Amino acid sequence: MRLQWTDSITGAVGYLVVHTLRAGLATGGTRMRAGCTVHEVEDLARGMANKTATFDLPVGGAKGGIDFDPKDPRAVEVLERFCEAMRPWIDSHWVTAEDLGVPQHLIDEVFEKLGMGQSYHAAISRAADPVATLERVRKGLNAAVDGGFLLGDVIGGYGVAHACLAAAVWRGKGPADTTVAIQGVGTMGGAAAYYLHEAGMKVTTVADAAGTLHCAAGLDVPALLDLRDGFGEIDRSRLPAGIEQLPRTAILGAEVDILVPAAISYAITPDNSFDVRAHVVVEAANAATTPEAEAMLAARGIPVLPDFVANAGAVAWAWWLLLGEVDDNPQNSFDRLRTIMHTKVALLLAAWTDEGLTPRESGHRWADEPAPVAGPVVIP
Repeated sequence: MRLQWTDSITGAVGYLVVHTLRAGLATGGTRMRAGCTVHEVEDLARGMANKTATFDLPVGGAKGGIDFDPKDPRAVEVLERFCEAMRPWIDSHWVTAEDLGVPQHLIDEVFEKLGMGQSYHAAISRAADPVATLERVRKGLNAAVDGGFLLGDVIGGYGVAHACLAAAVWRGKGPADTTVAIQGVGTMGGAAAYYLHEAGMKVTTVADAAGTLHCAAGLDVPALLDLRDGFGEIDRSRLPAGIEQLPRTAILGAEVDILVPAAISYAITPDNSFDVRAHVVVEAANAATTPEAEAMLAARGIPVLPDFVANAGAVAWAWWLLLGEVDDNPQNSFDRLRTIMHTKVALLLAAWTDEGLTPRESGHRWADEPAPVAGPVVIP
């Protein structure tokens, strides 16, 4: 199902695409970027359906997207009007969250202003005691973790980091002997960089909208993350010494073991796929690699760990939290996600090695056979 909305004040165009409803529910974030199209939102909704099925979540997939610059001072008002227009779906069927250009705290502020408490509203409203459930969810999202972060902000990137660590294991290399480049240091890419650095992997190259930063000896990731603004861009005027500044496009050609596109969709295309020098690509951004580019990488022996596995930790965790399967103890969430991610990535890469199946092909086999949903989803 496709809905298109036009903002009468700014002319911004927004879309909601519901790919699959399961038990009357679909889940997927809301993004905002200039140039967002309905085709992009369709791809993302399809990807969300793959994520929920792959991780045996009892919901379908959907996605929201708004063609508007998130840096525009009117952006929050546009997001508010979009959410109000989509209210019939948001009230009962569509559980949304952060995505590119829309941080979780912002969409939660909009939902609270509209009287819906928090962006998981459609699920929380099904609980016997919605007020208590909302409080439990907020405690989980706002649980403090090392580095001065909140659990809800970093759990997706933590999952991406462990997809990378599992790929390193498959290659027979320890973290200290593995190099990684990350395109994008926002919520997802920044958290992935942090946890890879904590694990001892050498993050040599990162990129944001302003360009690429490189240090062959390894970047001081926590120091760089402290220099970010609200849009995930690093203040170049305060860079530590010894960092080389390169063009933004240089990130794809970084000489590293693992490349993590964690910024925009369709970052790797047929036009630039031959620039990739990494041995493995781990998709932290949704739809980061076009199908044609992925086929070209596969022909060169470079597997792509698909987004609906590698970056699905955020949505899987959100539903574990909603369903009461994890709590506000971060270690419980980290332990569960780490175990599941390593298992899934190992299976994908074993099929690549043993059967010549791309990780996406293997992942689609899981997604095409979701666990059955018996009766209504019960939110405790």
